[in-house]
Amino acid sequence: MIKRIIIFTIVVAALAALGFFVNNYFIEKNTVSLSFSLLSVYVFNLIASLVTYIAVEIVINYLPNETGYLYLGLMLVKFGVFILLYQDSIFSETGLTKPEKVSILLPILTFLLVEAIGVSKLLNNR
Repeated sequence: MIKRIIIFTIVVAALAALGFFVNNYFIEKNTVSLSFSLLSVYVFNLIASLVTYIAVEIVINYLPNETGYLYLGLMLVKFGVFILLYQDSIFSETGLTKPEKVSILLPILTFLLVEAIGVSKLLNNR
């Protein structure tokens, strides 16, 4: 259990660092200003992914048949908290520019994919 959590943490942290630096490079190269902190978006997704995976890792030992429902519930909570934290940027009167939309969706979808792969491997091994 601890080994899987450490491996997942390393993979997600490396992905967060790589994704942030690549995304930030393109933002700075095109001299685009974002209405939110790009680093905070990546940090939020990193923490949320780790919390989700660790929760699934813990619960699978006690309720293996209901762990998938926990994962789905945590996804809803994750998206809800994200919207609450970034509602000023997402629901602003001027709307989001295309680079802002990409800079929000890219980390969300990337971390969602890695989370889904990690959790599905965990569920299939049980």
